[in-house]
Amino acid sequence: MRLITRDRGFYASLFRLTRVIVLQNLITFSVNLADNVMIGRYSEAALNGVAMANQIQFLLQMFAGGIAAGISVIASQYWGQRRTEPIRRILAVGFVLGLAGSAILTGFAAAAPRGLLGLLTDSEAVIAEGARYVRILCASYCAFTATQILLGALRSVETVRIGFWVSLISLVVNVGLNWVLIFGHLGFPELGVRGAAAATLAARLTELAVVAVYALCFDKKLRLRVRDLFRLEKSYLRDFLKSGLPLVLSNLSWGLAMSVQTAIIGRLGDDVISANSIAVTLFQVVSVVIYGAASATSVVIGKTVGEGRFEAAKEYARTLQLLYLALGVLSSAALLAAREPTIRLYSSISEQSAALARSFVTVLCVTIVGTAYQMSCLTGIVSGGGQTSFVFVNDLIFMWGVVLPASLLAAFVFRLSPLVVFLCLKSDQILKCAVAVVKVNRFTWIRQLTR
Repeated sequence: MRLITRDRGFYASLFRLTRVIVLQNLITFSVNLADNVMIGRYSEAALNGVAMANQIQFLLQMFAGGIAAGISVIASQYWGQRRTEPIRRILAVGFVLGLAGSAILTGFAAAAPRGLLGLLTDSEAVIAEGARYVRILCASYCAFTATQILLGALRSVETVRIGFWVSLISLVVNVGLNWVLIFGHLGFPELGVRGAAAATLAARLTELAVVAVYALCFDKKLRLRVRDLFRLEKSYLRDFLKSGLPLVLSNLSWGLAMSVQTAIIGRLGDDVISANSIAVTLFQVVSVVIYGAASATSVVIGKTVGEGRFEAAKEYARTLQLLYLALGVLSSAALLAAREPTIRLYSSISEQSAALARSFVTVLCVTIVGTAYQMSCLTGIVSGGGQTSFVFVNDLIFMWGVVLPASLLAAFVFRLSPLVVFLCLKSDQILKCAVAVVKVNRFTWIRQLTR
């Protein structure tokens, strides 16, 4: 078995999918960066409020992403067999579960935004600004979930360009309305965080309209109809609960853990909240290639396993690990290069916030190498190959058994510096690499999920 595959078809498929997914994710995270920068120019209190409010959105994003990933893992194997009817049935299960979950979160966010934000920070000024944002933005939660699930289903059959166009249109709508509504240009009132929320709501509704029209009217692979989205069958529900649910639970566990991390950061002071928001948002933009590669890997490996080419899947896995390490080093260099120009964009923050942001980004320059390797191996190769439960169990052990207890002790028992606490919060990205290298190279992750 070769260390580096010579299969040109593998490279063509992987890089084509990665390129388009990266462009889509880059634009999506650029929307978040634009929100942060424009709100950061408005006021630091508004920036902190939106940063806290976006943790609720992040939890929803993890839930919707888990549903989409669960659909994709199963559907990509069916796509390897060129069977689209089962893909529509799996999509229906995920679509109904996704809408139900997002509707529940919408209800909580609309009824008690201050209560939810109070779990993340004890700063009254931050809670007040965040509540204004959440009350408007929660109306977009169901639309956002539906969009992500439809895009995930299309991605599983290697239809990815629509995701790029959806994200590009969303970026234009969001940034344009941000400029008008946050600052009160073109005769509109100055709405601050409420303007940012209204702009994002409009962008989310536009996204759903575009992807729904494409999936229902123009896509020639799945040939979806509206009734297909709500047609539940028990056999496919069982399949999804067995193979897709672990990815949903893994994402939810990760989302909840990130909320706990935010709650820890949120009690270390407003300067720390600002610095964390800047560093994490920049990290998200730089790491889009990593997440794109992981998503593309899941489809390519799932399709290969669905075709029954198990030896090829093993060869691809060896090659991918080398690509991930190279990608991690390049991402680290890009993050370091973007650090100072990005921090200078936040003109309203204090010198203390800027200094902390520099330190946080330096930590991320190290951990991003681990992220590129372990996350891509586990969510790309292992999950794509069919063993979805492993990622869930692994995340539970590291996040809830190691990272969060160590961070809580560092922050509230030993009263260590914010930089040490931040380092504890990101330590799992390096620790998981040892597990990833052993798991991937044992090849026990190859499982057929199709009927």
